[in-house]
Formats: sequence, C-alpha cells, structure tokens
Amino acid sequence: MILTHRYLHGASVITITGEVDAITSGELETYIDQVRRSLDEHLIIDAGRLSFLDSSGLAVLLAAATLAQAHGAAMHLAGLQPRTARILEITGSWPAVNTYDHLEQATAAIERAGGVERQP
Repeated sequence: MILTHRYLHGASVITITGEVDAITSGELETYIDQVRRSLDEHLIIDAGRLSFLDSSGLAVLLAAATLAQAHGAAMHLAGLQPRTARILEITGSWPAVNTYDHLEQATAAIERAGGVERQP
C-alpha cells in the first residue's frame, strides 16, 4: 500500500494505491490521523488506485467518516473500483460516505458546499 496526500483549503485529499487489509489498515488509520489538519475539515479519499479493501480497511474509513461527521465535515470517496465498491454495497455502508466517480467531482461538490476554495 502506498499513501500520499495533498491539501486543499477545507479538505485533505489522501490517495490510496494498492490493498488495504488486516495487515495495512493500521497504517492507513495512522496516516489519516497524521495528515488531517483539523477534524472539521472534509476528508477526500482518492480510491482510484485502491485494488482491494477488506472489512478492517472499511472500519478505518467508516471511523474517519464518523469523526468527520461529528465535527461538521464529511468523508468523500472518489474513483472506487467495482471490486472495492462491492464491500460498501454488501455492508450497507453507502450512506456513511459521499461517493463520486472521479476526484474532480468530489472536490467540486465540496466547493459548491462552501468547503473548498480553488487554489490559483
């Protein structure tokens, strides 16, 4: 698993490449905690390169989503592949996160809500 991040005004964007499973989910959780600037900031997960997500990885993402919601923000998942999207469907987790086909759609949705300002 490879994790990278960047910041937008009002949002942290984390890109996950590879697999999130019982072995790597703790690393993902730590990474999210370390790179998130504030709890009231939107969290965008770019999952376009996420090839596998098991229940432990889903638990990490749902915990981050719950924390964001408790502070007036939200989690946004962009680019979910069919295989990884299936776990959200099976578990009924769709309502806990906002999903988008592309990263640009997620940032635009947050911008429309007043949470992200485009950088010049």
